[in-house]
Amino acid sequence: MEPDLNALAVFALVAEERSFRAAADRLGVTRSAVSQTIQRLEEGLGIALVQRTTRSVSLTEAGERLHAEIVPAIADMRAALDGVLALRGQPRGLLRLAVSSIAEHFLSGPLLASFTEANPEVQLDITVTDAEFDIVAAGFDAGVRLGEVIEQDMIAVPIAGDERQLAVCAPSFRDRFGAPSHPAELASFRCIGWRPAPKLRPYRWEFADGGKEFSVAVAPEITTNDMALMIKLAIAGAGITFGMEASFRPAIVRGELVPILEDYCPVFAGFYLYYPSRRNVAPKLRALVEHLRRRG
Repeated sequence: MEPDLNALAVFALVAEERSFRAAADRLGVTRSAVSQTIQRLEEGLGIALVQRTTRSVSLTEAGERLHAEIVPAIADMRAALDGVLALRGQPRGLLRLAVSSIAEHFLSGPLLASFTEANPEVQLDITVTDAEFDIVAAGFDAGVRLGEVIEQDMIAVPIAGDERQLAVCAPSFRDRFGAPSHPAELASFRCIGWRPAPKLRPYRWEFADGGKEFSVAVAPEITTNDMALMIKLAIAGAGITFGMEASFRPAIVRGELVPILEDYCPVFAGFYLYYPSRRNVAPKLRALVEHLRRRG
């Protein structure tokens, strides 16, 4: 038979109270409803569980055995429910995030360090990835990506302001080979490209001219999925590379890289924390959202 978990819970109360009326009072139903539930359970099992008299209720041998078996399971379920209810209050538990590798502000350290300090019972599990996938199906609580690629059915919270992508090179490279005056000239320069995975084509460099967006498929001499390596190679004079301005900013400030083609590099919506639209957001995720808004 298909187990009737509700009937088992009613039986457990009857066994605990040794009274149909007391069990009914606890459940907020009539004594007749409790009696009918127990009767259906007994009929389904094909054996008597309860001995009824006008003055008392006792368990049969089968009833005693069933009660002994289900009490630990019911206790575990109650504990599980208590644990879930506790999550409605103090932020706690494991918070799994899928974060784009170029979300520099989010991954810089201080933002996450201050969050964990303020929420010591929350454990962060961060996967840095540029793969596109369903974060819900993959078991993540939230993700961080550029706003333009987030699905419309997600709730998106801005992490920082607008961003832009830049083409950069080392001053020594510019002095030796010159610099393109238009993105179309990039094909004649040594370039360092990025690709998210080995079997995918290198990322097309995106620009705009007079409000009209266009992309350039450069033929990079070096391709990698590691932005840190791209920056090191560019600083070493290996070629022109392209990426988020925030990724290059420290090297630009130090004079190790110089931006080029800036007139063709427009600003656009930056990074967002995104998560599924739900009525009840877990306290651990709500705490992160509030933290981002305070520090935004």
